[in-house]
Order: sequence, then C-alpha cells, then structure tokens
Amino acid sequence: MRELLKVNSSVLALCMRLLDLMVLLVAGQLATLVRFQAALADVPPIHSIMTYFCAALVFLLFPQLALYASWRDRPLTELALRLFMSWSVVLLAGVIFSFLIHHVGELSRLWVLYWLVIGTGMLVACRSAVYIALRKLRAKGRNSRRVVIVGYNQTGREMHRRADQQSWCGYQIVGVHAGAIEQDSAAPLPSSSLVTNIDTLDAIPAFVSGHAIDEVWITLPMAAAAEVQALHFLLQRVLADVRWIPNILPMQVPHMQMADFLGFPALDLNVPVSDGNQGLAKMFFDKLFSAAVLVAIAPLMALIAIGVKCSSPGPVLFKQPRLGLNGRRFDVYKFRTMAVHREDRGVTQASRDDVRITRFGAFLRQRSLDELPQFFNVLLGDMSVVGPRPHALAHNDHYKELLEQYMLRHRVKPGITGWAQINGHRGETDTIDKMAKRVQFDLYYIQHWSLWMDLRIVLRTVWSGWRGENAY
Repeated sequence: MRELLKVNSSVLALCMRLLDLMVLLVAGQLATLVRFQAALADVPPIHSIMTYFCAALVFLLFPQLALYASWRDRPLTELALRLFMSWSVVLLAGVIFSFLIHHVGELSRLWVLYWLVIGTGMLVACRSAVYIALRKLRAKGRNSRRVVIVGYNQTGREMHRRADQQSWCGYQIVGVHAGAIEQDSAAPLPSSSLVTNIDTLDAIPAFVSGHAIDEVWITLPMAAAAEVQALHFLLQRVLADVRWIPNILPMQVPHMQMADFLGFPALDLNVPVSDGNQGLAKMFFDKLFSAAVLVAIAPLMALIAIGVKCSSPGPVLFKQPRLGLNGRRFDVYKFRTMAVHREDRGVTQASRDDVRITRFGAFLRQRSLDELPQFFNVLLGDMSVVGPRPHALAHNDHYKELLEQYMLRHRVKPGITGWAQINGHRGETDTIDKMAKRVQFDLYYIQHWSLWMDLRIVLRTVWSGWRGENAY
C-alpha cells in the first residue's frame, strides 16, 4: 500500500508539472493576444523562442523550487507567493537568454509583463482549486497520513489537538507513546478507541510497520535524550517520515530555526522571523515608505512646527534616548508636546490631565501627530515603520526585572506603530498588567511577522489608529 501511495504521489506531481506547463503556454498565447491582437506565430520570432525556452525551464526548474512538495500543512498564500517568485525567475532567465542571442531589442516588454501577470493569475487559480479540493477530501478522512506521537507532554498534546481540529491538513493520530519522562504526568493519555497507547519504546517499530504509519512525531523533552537516541536507532528499520518537534512551548522564543554552526546542526532559539533575507524586504519597505511619507507630509510638519513654537518656549523637536535593535541606544525624535522642564527622578510617563502637556501638545498626542518625526529615525536605520514601541530607558530598567520576556522586544527594531498599538495597548502603562499585555502583543508580532502583517498594521493605523482613549 505504501509503495502504491508513493507511485500515486509521483504521478500526481507529474500531472501537476504538465498542468503548470499547459497553463503557462496558454497564458503566453493570451499575453500575445492582449499585446499584439495576433497569434504567437504572427509576431516577431523571439516571442516564440522565449515561450518555448521558458516552458522547458519551468518543467526543469519548478520541481527544484519545491513547488510539487506536499502543501497540506502550509497556507495557500505562501504557495501563491512562491509561484509568483518562481515564475518571475523563469521570465527573467528568458529575458537574459534573449539578450545573449542578441534579440532582446525585438522583445516586447509589455508582452513580458502581461505574461507575468496572466501566468501568475492562472497558476494561482489552478493551484488554489487543487488545494481546496484536497482540503475537502482530507476533511472527510481521505488522503490522510497516519501518525504516531512519541512523547505526550505539553507539545505532544498540543500537536494532537491541532491535528484533530485542523482536519483539512489530513493527519490522523493512530498511536501515542507517553515516554518515560511523561509516565507520571498528571495529564491523561488519549482515551479514544481510535488511538492506541503504545506501552514501550521497543514496540514502536513493530506498530509503525504493522499499522501502515506514514509519520512519527517525536516531542520528547531534552531530559529524555537517552530515549531519543534509542528511538532514532529503532526507527532506522522502518519506512516512515520522522519529525522532531522540540518541546519549546514552555519557553517563549521569538523564532527558532536550524542552522549549520561549525559543521554541527544548531537550533537558533531567538532569531526573529524578520531577520536574514526577509529582513531586506522589511528594510526596503521601511526606507521607501518613510521617504514617501516625509515628502507627502512636509507641509503638515511645517505647520505643526509653527504650532509647537507658538504654544510654549523651547525647541520644536524633543529627543530622548531609547534602546533599539539588540539594545543599541539611539535618540528618538518627536514634536515637543510639553513645556520645557527638568526631571530629577528619572522619566515620568504622561498621564491624564498632565499639567506639563500644552494644549497644542494634547491635540498632537491624541492624534499621534507628535510621532511623525520618527520617520527620520526610520531613514537613519534606528527604527522600523512597524515594531514594538520604544520605551524610556528608566522604564526598560524597571520592567525587565518584573516581566521575564520583556527584553525580547529588543530583538527587532522598535516601530512607529505596532501590533500592540492597533489592538488598543497604547498610551500610559500605569500597572504591570497593562505592560504585560503590551509585551504579549509585541512578542506575538515578533513570532508571526510577515510583510503582509506590516502592511495590515500600517493600514489599520491610518484608518483608525491615530486616536485612542489611552493617548494623552
């Protein structure tokens, strides 16, 4: 049965490759009709040459870009983005090929653009149909993968719960082995007649072979290193995919990824999702967006500067040291909203009816207009458009002793707006609970960051985030 399933998977992958090829050839014909109002055979030959060159490249390259791997537990948006990027790479290679054969001057740039847009749209539409159809099949119990969980700790129970709730992913939990560490745990083993409790580690290989198990999920804790080593040896004799899901639920980490360190596999536990190559996209977005905003609001900022100057004696801008990425200090810029004063006992947060705030300053703070100069901080590289809000140094020293995960906020650049702010956690944090809530939302943002999430936060800030009952 397992070999038959493998054959079926190979046939399905081949069918998907042929489908993608046909879709892109049709998209090329449509692009030709849109651009030239003619068939492909009636336009300059370079378009036909590039069409067949790109088609061959798609057939050879797409499998290498993991476009035909199982997508059962990954979102459709990720697949759509990968299709767009892969198709863009193929078209770029086609343009380079036309340059190398000295025909790039005859190639229509509009035709290439139309082919990119139409091809991407058709690819995503076809894959979406297949993706949705497979999800419906899995929700009905078909096209599922049979799983054994080794280690029924907090992580193991959570994996079991998610597999049951997200039935469209197609994972069926068939057996569970608690592990020696969890045998005395207060949490009960599953009582369902559909799930077998495997008593000993040695019995797992026979169970996997005898029940057509497709995957083994190991969720044993670090304390069970001896069990993991013994299980690794035992599972060498079975034909099943083995996944290790480290038990990190008790630890709150920004992100975890596997890395090669001095030739050894290593788990980086606190590398943000927005680091590395994805960080480049965030940086470009920050720079371009900030430059565009500063150009657009230059007249508004000039009017605010005049208003600040007229409201009370003192400078237009207020700057104060903050902690940035990895604890590096920088000066954050704001329009001054208070009368000039000195504080001998650290920094006191603004509160409701604070006598230090000018009338014009109160107007600016209620609408977050005092934050606009921070777009200069973004251009300087000290801040991001979206991220955890930077706090005064005295507040950092205070709360890092009270909240365990507080300093994890500084593993990314601070932002002008953030996930916590658009969810109502802005303004004064006069209680530990308020700060704990803000930190919780900041950590969620760090763990689940995406460029799309940044765009959503910016749009929500523009739409409704300029005012707030806690902003004063």
